[in-house]
Amino acid sequence: MLVPVLAAVPVCACMVILSLPAFDNDYVLTFRIAFFAACLAWLVPLALLQRAMWRREWPWSRMALVLLASSYVMSVLNAVMGQFLAIALGRVTGYHWNELLRGLDGCWLALIAFCAVHAVMVYYLSLQQVRLHLAQAQSAARDAELRALRLQVNPHFLFNSLNAISALVSAQSNREANRMLACVADFLRATLAHDGRHEHALADELALLDAYLAIEKARLGERLQLTMKTGPDLLGSIVPYLMLQPLVENAIRHGIAPLAAPGRLDILVERAGARLLIDVQNDGQPSANAGSGIGLTNVRERLRHLYGAEQEVDAGWRPDGRFHVQISMPLRGMEVVA
Repeated sequence: MLVPVLAAVPVCACMVILSLPAFDNDYVLTFRIAFFAACLAWLVPLALLQRAMWRREWPWSRMALVLLASSYVMSVLNAVMGQFLAIALGRVTGYHWNELLRGLDGCWLALIAFCAVHAVMVYYLSLQQVRLHLAQAQSAARDAELRALRLQVNPHFLFNSLNAISALVSAQSNREANRMLACVADFLRATLAHDGRHEHALADELALLDAYLAIEKARLGERLQLTMKTGPDLLGSIVPYLMLQPLVENAIRHGIAPLAAPGRLDILVERAGARLLIDVQNDGQPSANAGSGIGLTNVRERLRHLYGAEQEVDAGWRPDGRFHVQISMPLRGMEVVA
């Protein structure tokens, strides 16, 4: 019942202000106090009546007619009680029914004002509650989709890794296969230990990437040439969980691995004002299908869900004959040096 009380406050304040000029007359003051108390008493059934009609979802026109009629009847009853008080105080000797409907506007307008303020407040609070529920539903849907996208990464990685191990076993490269199995176990252990957040520090992301690169090094050996550069002031910046691994996996699987000669993979993380820039470059043979795989699509979708229009992903073959994936996103993190 807090909302009706709050709705009654401005109405009661106006009634008190209108009563101030009459405070020098004892009888008038008595009548004003009685009038004020009666109006307050009528607010309770009016509020209950309004809420009952809202629960039954009555149309506004029907509710307005019922409230106008109800409040008018209450005003008439107030007038009857006013005449009763006048008789009790000896001001008059009997009821004057012909004067019963005179001066009803003060009480009636006060009750109508309460109904209007009460309706506006309830509508506003209901609208805020609907908006809150909608925001919570949207947040839950966004969180569920992000979790689904994140869970898509590990099966994709595991499928490729098992295929690579199978190839090593078929080639009787048992030592390399065992080493790769150990690296896969380490990587999966690290990912399973994650607490479920959609973002973490760049330092943690690079640690996961190192664990993944150990798998590829076990498979490709000297054929994989790696360069990774990032400023120490950026290690505390916030990035999406497992964002680099799908990009690097694509670069190696579709770019470097098919090459007969060693291929180079370059990972550069830098800042540009309030932006974090990530550039993944790899050698390879230009292809029209490059950049359309699961890994890059997954990263695009997660960045879109997390940062909306504040992120940008640009991918494609450059004039230097290398495939580039460039990501621009907001620079955030408690440990980022300004």
